[in-house]
Amino acid sequence: MDSQYKIFESARQARDPRFDGRFFVGVKTTGIFCRPVCPVKMPMARNVLFFDSAVEAMEAGYRPCLRCRPEASPGTPAWMGTSTTVSRALRLIGDGALDGEGVGKLSDRLGVTPRHLGRLFQKHLGASPITIAQTRRIQFAKKLLDETNLSMTEIAFSSGYGSVRRFNDHFRKIYKRTPVSLRREQVVDQNDAFTIRLSYRPPFDFPGILSFLAMRAIPGVETVSHNEYQRTILEEGSPGRISITNEEGQNVLLCEIEVENSRPLIRIVEKVRRLFDLDAVPQDIQHQLQRDRSLGRLVRQNPGQRLPGSWDAFEITIRAIVGQQISVKGASTVMGHIAEKYGIKSEYGTLFPGPSALAHIDPDELPMPGSRARAIRSTAEAMLDGELELGNENDGAQVVEQLVAIKGIGPWTAQYVAMRALNDPDAFLHSDLVLLRVAREILGIDDEKQLLQRAERWRPWRAYAGMHLWRNA
Repeated sequence: MDSQYKIFESARQARDPRFDGRFFVGVKTTGIFCRPVCPVKMPMARNVLFFDSAVEAMEAGYRPCLRCRPEASPGTPAWMGTSTTVSRALRLIGDGALDGEGVGKLSDRLGVTPRHLGRLFQKHLGASPITIAQTRRIQFAKKLLDETNLSMTEIAFSSGYGSVRRFNDHFRKIYKRTPVSLRREQVVDQNDAFTIRLSYRPPFDFPGILSFLAMRAIPGVETVSHNEYQRTILEEGSPGRISITNEEGQNVLLCEIEVENSRPLIRIVEKVRRLFDLDAVPQDIQHQLQRDRSLGRLVRQNPGQRLPGSWDAFEITIRAIVGQQISVKGASTVMGHIAEKYGIKSEYGTLFPGPSALAHIDPDELPMPGSRARAIRSTAEAMLDGELELGNENDGAQVVEQLVAIKGIGPWTAQYVAMRALNDPDAFLHSDLVLLRVAREILGIDDEKQLLQRAERWRPWRAYAGMHLWRNA
């Protein structure tokens, strides 16, 4: 019997939450597919099939379970780390690249032909880009149907459908029922915010990631308390606010979203998932890093380590520039000054300024060395001119190359941006002084070259290894 089958069957029998979203269970006798944590009566082993993703299950003709709701599972890791082009494409699809455009424009952004992109998707995911996008839409629509009081029209457009008719037709095709008939009879709070539940695989060090974000919070823009992260946002030209808390014992983050309309909800949720690294697979990361005995001791102390992302790529780039050669607290103070002076005031708080606001600043007005202030202005100008692209169509190496071409930005800053803005799990800040000091104490490493050589053992999770070392500073 295949070893993977044994692992999946064991996880299914145990309803192990660590495997939630890593695979799905198709039940031959009912034509339904479930999460491995589904609470229904356990089907017999001879009646089940395993799928790497919800897309594969639906492509095989199985319908989503209405009890365990596959659309509510953590992100599928089968979509991660298989191909750089596929990973970039999936991030773009997650941002809605195929909601209003075709595969041709998506492939152009990635620098490949539509045919080649289709072959890559079939090889690594077993489905086409269009099928992936359609699955994303219907899963999010089902989530909004269960967790909000939005109308059917609002749900359709918030999920990326071009019309209500397409929304209804797709629902009938997948669920064999209309969206209205699937709406649960439940009381939904009638307030100004949308509350969305976001699943993750345990273990998850929520206090650790909150602590990381708290130390770097921008005054007036971000607020972090004991169990909550809050910040202002700007989506589709409209201001808003998000608030994230952890639902203890449920393996779920509660995401409260305040926005003027529901259309950007799907993109906001995608950003929150990246910010808190909710699609990580702790078991895989831990298994690889523990091969290094010395590092393994740190990993065992905190198996729930996550890689903090960012809300906005430009904002985190400015943060990285500001943070050069000053303390974390000092950098936060300067970021607060920039937000206060150049940001936009809204009813939700201060919105951090974009490239157009910082492209014309007077470097002498910022409380920092002139060279660093000019680097901020140059970065904003490069963004506006298209010389710097921090979007998901680029990989980490491309972003690093574009950033170091800007005067005043070095490799450390560029790697930090790649790690947080692109969620690059293998980005590694080998020249970081704190990282080197801890590596010297714990790993017995003397210099950058030795650290880079040692880090080869940690691929493709070097960024997580760096986080483990950092937190032991």
